[in-house]
Amino acid sequence: MSTAAAGHGSKTGKVKITREDLLGTERRWRRFGEPTAAGESLNEDGTPDYGIFGPGSVVWEVLLHPATVAFLNAAQGAVQTKGYNPIEAGLRDRDPISRKAREGTLNMLDVFDRLSRNSGMHAPMWLGDSKTAKLMYKHLHNIHKKVAGDVTDTARPELGGYAASEPRDAMWAALTEMHPMLRVYEAFAFRDGKFPHRLSPEQRDQFVAETGAYLRLVGAAEEDIPANMAELGALYEKYADLFEPTTTVNNLPDTGEDWTKLSKEAVKKNFHISQVRALVPYLLQTTLIELPVMGTLPARMRRSMGLSPRKDKAAVRAAKLFLPIAWLMQQGPYERYILRRMWGPDSIRLLQSARRLHEQTLARRAMDQLVAGEKSAGAPASA
Repeated sequence: MSTAAAGHGSKTGKVKITREDLLGTERRWRRFGEPTAAGESLNEDGTPDYGIFGPGSVVWEVLLHPATVAFLNAAQGAVQTKGYNPIEAGLRDRDPISRKAREGTLNMLDVFDRLSRNSGMHAPMWLGDSKTAKLMYKHLHNIHKKVAGDVTDTARPELGGYAASEPRDAMWAALTEMHPMLRVYEAFAFRDGKFPHRLSPEQRDQFVAETGAYLRLVGAAEEDIPANMAELGALYEKYADLFEPTTTVNNLPDTGEDWTKLSKEAVKKNFHISQVRALVPYLLQTTLIELPVMGTLPARMRRSMGLSPRKDKAAVRAAKLFLPIAWLMQQGPYERYILRRMWGPDSIRLLQSARRLHEQTLARRAMDQLVAGEKSAGAPASA
């Protein structure tokens, strides 16, 4: 047993970690056994079970790109911890990271481990068959039942409380994964022999419509589920008070202390040189790329994060200047580095399977369109 494994939960968080501790095993991400990839099981009618999205979907087109692999954690993290206040309140009150920060035992491996589970535990819902998606949702739903409280922000009691497993907050947890996913893809994904560019309005609407299957899985209220970008924009307006910038949402209701400052102090106190192994990939997924990633998000979201007009302009500019680095970070070596540390072995297999299926589906669709076009061109003119 490594020192890190023995040290978790002790009164001191100053532990030495090994490369094996950092990489972990499938157990870090796996729940309910090995996940079944989309297309590897059958529906009752004998057709392949492709899960909630499937090959040929716009969501898979976005999700499977290396740029999404590289930048999703940063985009999701920025929105969920700086934009939507009930999620930040849940982290503040109920997350083990916050508890360890208050105890003074939090260390860099704890922080890395928490971040690395974000994408790796969601990939089975996005890339697995229906049973796999439902089982992972069931696990997360049960965990999130404990993430509830009466106070979102001590300075704004009118906001009321939060409940991560209830329809509103479960919906926004999903949307603050999917919408940032689309934005970093459009801003950073080099594809089709072109520089990064937006999807067509029709494709963007289709992305939102397909996201509806995910929102239904997590229990969102049907009347809130958007069918296109315009409806998504209206949804942000409906819940605008929960996205208002604040400097007090991080304050613990019982003591008034800022839990993020407590976290930084604990990590610094418990730092061991071996924890650089965890610090480097953490920084590469958060602080080092946060400004350009924020620059890819909608102006409404950047305002929710409390960016000053000056920093807002700097973020938008940084997103453009960042493109050469973004290209490097979506190449094979870096993608493999991030996949193993942040997504895990199961997700790597799911991703590879999904990419094969998606490519085959798009090729078949292109061939069908070509044949249809040739038949149309060869048809005799009508009298």
